[in-house]
Amino acid sequence: MTRLTGRALRLTVFVGEHDTLHHKPLYAEIVHRAHAAGLAGASVFRGIEGFGASSLIHTSRLLSLSEDLPVAIVIVDTEERVRAFLPQLDELVTEGLVTLDDCEVIRYIGRGDTPPEPPEPDSGGKNTEGKKAR
Repeated sequence: MTRLTGRALRLTVFVGEHDTLHHKPLYAEIVHRAHAAGLAGASVFRGIEGFGASSLIHTSRLLSLSEDLPVAIVIVDTEERVRAFLPQLDELVTEGLVTLDDCEVIRYIGRGDTPPEPPEPDSGGKNTEGKKAR
């Protein structure tokens, strides 16, 4: 179970949708390695338009240019865990951009957590002394 509340570090990796590693999407390899490293979570977002170091605009609006849309992989965890993951990114990302941002996590509850206790049955607006609650 992972609980993360308070200060954290957000790692964002920007790559192309068609960047690959061993014939698999690079973004998928980054997510799988983040999972194996025990990081709190990772999400992949596909952009609809953007450009990078090549200054070539990629867009989903024109069929001829929609072949390599931008992808952002976002990972949030403690600073120590994110920084420990950076050497793996050095192996994976040959062309792209990696950013680190301080952030604050309000709440993270993993899937393995038990759900909160249900509220007490409704007492019809009365308190325990039989008086109407205000």
